[in-house]
Amino acid sequence: MDNDEDIIYHIKYDEYPESGIVDMTVRNLRPRARTILKWNELRVGDMVMVNYNVESPEERGFWFDAEITSLREISRTNKEIYGKIMLGGPENIINDCKLLFIEEIYKIEKPGAYPLTFADGEFKRKRGPECKHCRADPDKECRFCSCYLCGGKQDAHMQLLCDECNMAYHIYCLNPPLSKIPEDEDWYCPSCKNDSNEVVKAGEKLKQSKKKAKMPSACTDSQRDWGKGMACVGRTKECTIVPSNHYGPIPGVPVGTTWKFRVQVSEAGVHRPHVGGIHGRSNDGAYSLVLAGGFEDEVDRGDEFTYTGSGGRDLSGNKRIGEHSFDQTLTHMNRALALNCDAPLDDKNGAESKNWRAGKPVRVVRSSKGRRISKYAPEEGNRYDGIYKVVKYWPEIGKCGFLVWRYLLRRDDAEPAPWTSEGTERSKKLGLSLQYPEGYLEAMASKEKKDKVKKQIVKPEPTEQSNGNRKRPVDDEAVEEPPKPAKSRRMGDGGKGEAFQLTQQQQWLIREDSLNQKLWDEVLANLKEGPNFLKKLEQSFMCVCCQELVYQPVTTECLHNVCKSCLQRSFRAEVFTCPACRRDLGKSYIMVPNKILQTLLDQFFPGYSKGR
Repeated sequence: MDNDEDIIYHIKYDEYPESGIVDMTVRNLRPRARTILKWNELRVGDMVMVNYNVESPEERGFWFDAEITSLREISRTNKEIYGKIMLGGPENIINDCKLLFIEEIYKIEKPGAYPLTFADGEFKRKRGPECKHCRADPDKECRFCSCYLCGGKQDAHMQLLCDECNMAYHIYCLNPPLSKIPEDEDWYCPSCKNDSNEVVKAGEKLKQSKKKAKMPSACTDSQRDWGKGMACVGRTKECTIVPSNHYGPIPGVPVGTTWKFRVQVSEAGVHRPHVGGIHGRSNDGAYSLVLAGGFEDEVDRGDEFTYTGSGGRDLSGNKRIGEHSFDQTLTHMNRALALNCDAPLDDKNGAESKNWRAGKPVRVVRSSKGRRISKYAPEEGNRYDGIYKVVKYWPEIGKCGFLVWRYLLRRDDAEPAPWTSEGTERSKKLGLSLQYPEGYLEAMASKEKKDKVKKQIVKPEPTEQSNGNRKRPVDDEAVEEPPKPAKSRRMGDGGKGEAFQLTQQQQWLIREDSLNQKLWDEVLANLKEGPNFLKKLEQSFMCVCCQELVYQPVTTECLHNVCKSCLQRSFRAEVFTCPACRRDLGKSYIMVPNKILQTLLDQFFPGYSKGR
């Protein structure tokens, strides 16, 4: 063809056969990197290709594009390079990453570079080993990447992979051994396979496991005492609308939302750690913090406050809070919060932003524990107070006598603060009230009822003399029945609240998405429910395969929405039916993403695409 843009390449990756054949245009292809850049050829701002391990930055990983942000020549032999790692999109970036393999930084070739031939040799770049335990040594036994029982790497075709733990087993190492590979679609190793005697059949009571039966709790009827140790309770649900490294507000969580326990704040995605005061990454920034008045010399003026960093305390002996015994340093979470300030990082003197609004947003939660030093803290629970920005940070000697890092944060949120008259009025319109865990109030009422019965003292009642010294009561006093437990109130209960407002563009896009018109009619019927409208929207457009909000949705002929990647995975498994209704789509079905629906979901749930 005369026009290169019309050429479609069908690409099959040797090392990723599960991806199948990928269609790609010329503009998405570029020449293979083959030029290693020397130190004197590198410049701040250059786009290069580097090796980086996202999970373990101290080890070799995969190859990414990166923008050089800092070059430091400490000595002739000691050089440091920092950069931004591009993970696949303009918003999916990891900042301030130290590049370890500075001798292997490749130039990104421009289109039109000379093609590689066999005469140029083999251009294979080093990357992290397939197994970090044995470093992919073929002569070394390894129970992680080979047979879990013998560790041998021989007879790979005779190994079975457990569908639960993903460990490999030679069929002749099993007890009893197998003579051939089983034909069953699923196979489970002896450790993961359920004991048929332990399976609870229909109508039977739940059986205690062998381990549970030996524990003291097996012979008591005690129940959880709500309110004690709630910081250590695991999440029963997790926020999946946005990724854990999401900056800015969480869709569907308005300013003024209040939760009884920190674990609920974590479940909502507003502040993920159960105990820690700062949530962030030392090479990226801070996403949220909790203001709990941990330091007496902190100042809270509502729209701005000073915050003290973490560290400097002796937490030995399983203590959550210890006495200050050494200086704080600008590392870990302290460094993460400093990176939110729109100023060069300075780990000695601190820095102040000239344009503080340009800094990265921080979600701030005020805890009722801060009532002792701040009138802006809620009387009960934990309240989301909106977005703040770091104005400056600096080191100083605190009242504790040791060096601490201070931060000045200032509010930068369009929603009114919950302590103002406008914020109070808005909270009333939205029906915001203290949220309790499901079943909390019922459990507390039941506990109070039991305690009342246990502590009830039967007083001697008036009696009259009868034969001898025997007495009998004149009248039986009726025992007062405790009140019925109140039901847990959640946001939006007891009133419709303020209606969710659609922009003109959103209204137009909804009308354009004609294939999903019936679904949109059902969703728009909940507009008057305020923040709960987004929950209805998420439920209506959930992928039946991954049980998440659909990403790059394909609206099928039978009017069901499925993630394109989920549908591709189904087709690779040679299942050519709709995952929702099993209608036959045909082997040659063309998967066209519904761009209108994707645009709408990106507007209603900003940031969720970044985590997919």
